[in-house]
Amino acid sequence: MTPRFIDWIWHVRGSLALVPGQSSDEVFERLDPLFRQNGTTHQRTNDTLTFSKKDQAAQDKMSVFDGGILRIEQDLAGPVLRYHLTSRTLLFCFLAPLLFLAFAQLTIAIAKYEKPSSEAAAKAAKKPAKKEVVRVLNPIDKFLGAPAPKKPDKNKKDEDKKPSPTAAYVFAAIFATLYGVGRLLEDRLIKARFRKRLVND
Repeated sequence: MTPRFIDWIWHVRGSLALVPGQSSDEVFERLDPLFRQNGTTHQRTNDTLTFSKKDQAAQDKMSVFDGGILRIEQDLAGPVLRYHLTSRTLLFCFLAPLLFLAFAQLTIAIAKYEKPSSEAAAKAAKKPAKKEVVRVLNPIDKFLGAPAPKKPDKNKKDEDKKPSPTAAYVFAAIFATLYGVGRLLEDRLIKARFRKRLVND
């Protein structure tokens, strides 16, 4: 399995056609405000800009990305900006559902382990059932119209004690949705931000 086969999970790649005649200096000058944010360091070498982010603020429009490379190349149709960005946030949102699914399977395994064996159940069935203590309502409460105390539901107690994997499945679904939406949305948003600064300004 090659790294390229799986790195799409947290890597965002794309390209954007530049206006004919735009120089590398003009392109990176227009993009410069995106990299003048707290926690962001960047370095330019000829037609390539490399950046990295650490403890980026939520207000940073590129806060979801931790680093990347932007390169200007000459294509048949003209100059093109190609970018390769990485995001630990996307990686976390991808791995989180797998983690919660593992928790769900562990919960199911624990529930099966704690389930009494058929032999123990048979022995318990042979034992005489204990008489339930009848709880008498206080005469004063009865005079005031208070309802009689309910008998405890043994089946309900057993269900409450049984571990359930439902919560783990719910969180797995939430993070899977976050990843799916975020992966598609961030891909489009970053391209739109680059286009806005390079073409529409």
